Amino acid sequence: MTQLIEIATNGPGLYEFTDQLTPFVVGHGTLTVFVLHTSCSLLIQENADPDVCTDLQAFFQRLVPSLDDPSMSYLRHRYEGPDDMPAHIKAAMLPVSLTIPVISGRIALGIWQGVYLFEHRHQSHQRQVAVMMTQA
Repeated sequence: MTQLIEIATNGPGLYEFTDQLTPFVVGHGTLTVFVLHTSCSLLIQENADPDVCTDLQAFFQRLVPSLDDPSMSYLRHRYEGPDDMPAHIKAAMLPVSLTIPVISGRIALGIWQGVYLFEHRHQSHQRQVAVMMTQA
């Protein structure tokens, strides 16, 4: 059975939601997570040092800057502001779904790993993520 969870964002950045996945995990199998939006993505990333998330955000901002940057003048999609098309590009480069093993009723993540929604837009959003547990 697939269920939806909501993740509130407040601008660009990585929002950990590992704890929100725990209620869906039982037995052995796989947990599938899918974001229902085209301007954010999902990552499994280090959750011990917040500088990792800060640096990832800075890297992708530098890689794909706002449409206000002269290097982005060739892009045409500008309907929702200067951060919209760059957000779509970042979401095209990064995963929008994750498959995570479940072993003995626990998500099989490494000691420093967490599951994150990577928000690429500047304004706040309520993002929906579909979660499905498939037992082996």
